[in-house]
Amino acid sequence: MTDKKTLFIDGREVEYTDEPNLLEIIRKAGMNVPTFCYRPDLTSFGACRMCVVEVEGRGIQSSCTMPPEPGLKIHLNTDRTRRIRKTVLELLLANHDKECLTCEKSGSCELQQYAEEYGIRKIRYPEKPLEDYLPIDDSSPSLVRDPNKCILCGACVRACAEFQGHAVLGFANRGSKTVVQPMAGKPLGQVDCVNCGQCAAVCPTGALTIKSDVEAVWGEITNTNKKVVVQMAPATRVAIGEMFGLKPGVNAIGLMNAALRRIGFDMIFDTNFSADLTIMEEATEFLERLKSGENLPLFTSCCPAWIKYIETEHPEMLKHLSSCKSPMSMLSPVLVELVPKQLGIERDNLVVVAIMPCTAKKFECKRSELSHNGRPDTDYVLTTQELGRMIREAGIDFNALEPEEADSPFGEYTGAGTIFGASGGVAEAAVRTAYEFATGEVLQDVDIKEMRGTSNRSRDIELDLKGTKLVVRVVSTLKEAEKSIREIKEGKAQFQMLEVMACPGGCINGGGQPRSCDDSRIKAERAAGLYKEDSELPQRKSHMNPSIQKLYQEFLEHPNSHKAHEILHTVYTDRFAGSYKDV
Repeated sequence: MTDKKTLFIDGREVEYTDEPNLLEIIRKAGMNVPTFCYRPDLTSFGACRMCVVEVEGRGIQSSCTMPPEPGLKIHLNTDRTRRIRKTVLELLLANHDKECLTCEKSGSCELQQYAEEYGIRKIRYPEKPLEDYLPIDDSSPSLVRDPNKCILCGACVRACAEFQGHAVLGFANRGSKTVVQPMAGKPLGQVDCVNCGQCAAVCPTGALTIKSDVEAVWGEITNTNKKVVVQMAPATRVAIGEMFGLKPGVNAIGLMNAALRRIGFDMIFDTNFSADLTIMEEATEFLERLKSGENLPLFTSCCPAWIKYIETEHPEMLKHLSSCKSPMSMLSPVLVELVPKQLGIERDNLVVVAIMPCTAKKFECKRSELSHNGRPDTDYVLTTQELGRMIREAGIDFNALEPEEADSPFGEYTGAGTIFGASGGVAEAAVRTAYEFATGEVLQDVDIKEMRGTSNRSRDIELDLKGTKLVVRVVSTLKEAEKSIREIKEGKAQFQMLEVMACPGGCINGGGQPRSCDDSRIKAERAAGLYKEDSELPQRKSHMNPSIQKLYQEFLEHPNSHKAHEILHTVYTDRFAGSYKDV
């Protein structure tokens, strides 16, 4: 029996276990101190000095960097700690663009929040002169960078390096001239940013925000000449409720459908349907590669940040990518092909909107490969956050809505489509179908739990396709994916399929989702919500979706047919060589 470890917080004895720092123990005990730079899934930086506490015998310490020791006596709100925090806030505000009412982060900005909590009404320091303000960078299709609102916490720099292994953002200059900027001071749209949005997800202020398409979509909805249809990704349904007081992981798909109709969308479809469609194509493609032994391992192609990473960093590996479009980019051309005929309208009068957890989808929809006759198949991508804003703007009481169903036939889906939103979900869904396609037998236990998890670590799962041994690897974050690419290049890879999601934990933690960077448990709760729906649906294998079967019978013929390839598959291009002229 080991002795329990305890320390004291404001005179109260608190037990702790393996918490890495005092801040985590303080939070676990139901208390808190403010911080700008600390994020549990990133290394501790200790840059902002807001989380200072007073430790008896040790003086002032930053709680995010100090490891716990038994018997420590910690005081959170002494006169000294409060004075330090107020001084930090005043210094930050003196150097900050304080146009709060028109800021994209107004109402969710941590600097704004703490200034209110600490009663900052006067700033004793001279304000930054107007001539020192820097231009706003809106060159990216996904993100907007406002250096005048940056507080130099470094969270974005660490997220880029530690999640994606990139150095797209970094510190430049020294002293009062220090800034965070893309490489060589270039605009964000001109560097190898993969548009994942994790930098914006951890940013405490309006320095990095999602590029909004809300006003453009409102313009289409209010245009009486247009029919506006919408699809929504699996991960959005277990996160949108957080913006209206629901717990993470609550499946709000019925409320989403109702809200979208109140906003004014003419038809509502579910990207889960095309996730099932993706599996039909990808499982067939995988089995063909497995039989021929060519271009293995197969890389999944649902994540646009991962695809851009391969194009820019490892173009020689493009042959490994599945040629399947993402579920969003599969459903959109199907809608473009069939809905105008159904509604009796011209293509030019149809507007296709996608609700996605992902900022990189804003980049994806602008790719020339995903356009026809010069017009994108997906006209606009709105993130979960943007949809929440539209719901509020429309004056809708989200929690008072009665759940509604999506429109047919592209609203029917299986549990396999649902789990796409979590890391490991694409591979699990593919195996459920590939097993039955390959063996002709019914897969009795569809829960392949070894593939599941929200940590960034790599997971190898060995499977048996009736005598054929198969290893599937699942990773999230591009930093982890890079390790797998290295194994392939060195001839050490033992896996035949590689699923990669750029965001930690998968799409549930996408850059367009509601804020989750303060609590690692939120990812797990969202994933649990998807797996719960999967377990409750009547069909849990993509090939058992009746609407998918009908689509093949009446339109696509069979998986990987010529017609299916025309609409559902694409090619990717070497960006490293500069031959690609897209966004």
